[in-house]
Amino acid sequence: MAGTEGGDVSQGMNLKDALKEVLRNALIHDGLARGIREAVKALDKRQALLCVLAKNCTEAAYIRLVEALCSEHQIKLLKIEDKEELGEWVGLCKIDKDGKPRKIVKCSCVVVKEIGVDSEAWSVVQDYIKSKGGSM
Repeated sequence: MAGTEGGDVSQGMNLKDALKEVLRNALIHDGLARGIREAVKALDKRQALLCVLAKNCTEAAYIRLVEALCSEHQIKLLKIEDKEELGEWVGLCKIDKDGKPRKIVKCSCVVVKEIGVDSEAWSVVQDYIKSKGGSM
């Protein structure tokens, strides 16, 4: 991640940690659309609160499609560096007995449809998007 990796955004919580917490809460409350097919369906139905897209996605058509749907429906888009990291954050991996992620499935696009609980992490992510525009 470039730019804000270690920087404090709000009371000791950086953007990376805040986004991880928001994605985890959404996963617990069944509010995530993971993968391009589910994400496009959620974006087209305007169910999305936030879209997270990996910058290192190999398909340029995917990136253009997601960006176009987000701009058309006024949905906030946040870009992160690594799709493997995104896959780990949204639970597309196995956790071994030591608590370390194994067999991580890469995920280029995730849509948050429901945040579950309105937490400080959600506020940090919203503030960042309003101030910076959406690229981590």
